[in-house]
Amino acid sequence: MTSRLVRQTDLTETELSEMHALMTAHFEGVTVEQFRKDAAEKNWAILLERDGRLVGFSTILAYETTFDGQPVSVIYSGDTIVDPEAWGSSALPRAWIAAVNELRRHYPRGRYYWMLITSGFRTYRFLPLFWREFFPRYDARTPENTQRLLDALARERFGERYDPSAGIVRFARPQKLREHLRGVQEGRLNDLHVAFFVSKNPGHADGDELVCLTELSEENLTRAGRRMVGR
Repeated sequence: MTSRLVRQTDLTETELSEMHALMTAHFEGVTVEQFRKDAAEKNWAILLERDGRLVGFSTILAYETTFDGQPVSVIYSGDTIVDPEAWGSSALPRAWIAAVNELRRHYPRGRYYWMLITSGFRTYRFLPLFWREFFPRYDARTPENTQRLLDALARERFGERYDPSAGIVRFARPQKLREHLRGVQEGRLNDLHVAFFVSKNPGHADGDELVCLTELSEENLTRAGRRMVGR
């Protein structure tokens, strides 16, 4: 399994076609036009490959903004999908953390945050696996200043599509997982993080996206996160 960090402008037509094909295999109703528009709004992509085949990718918008008059650097994750054949691999999180460290050189101002929106519990589960503090979460109230930052970034990025009372982004044409991938197996609800995600985002099966925020710093990495950096 190999991975590459690629500028959006350097993606080839073949790579974009493969990315769209992977999306349509897992999500309903993703048109070429919609996918290309979303991809063009990002500036980086991580490509995950096995034996020359694309088995996963994540698009990224890295940018700088301000909050309370101070500079802030943001990594916003766009479309992210991994084929089930690669679910057991650590290649994507390892590549993602390495990409974040690389992008820090390009966007060096202020504190560094990851804004993630997700309609899937598997993606949400990356947060407690690799980061010590992240919000929202089941076992801690979101600090007031963190909530203000999350709300400000979400409103800046999504405008009226963001519902601050629920912490949810609702798109006019949401991406919905195909039926065989959509459900949450009963046993997974024993995981308190998964159970929280389902309760916090009850419309996840319809494509509602929960907005999450974590600070990207070495001190905030879990032990598993540190192992990813070490590799």
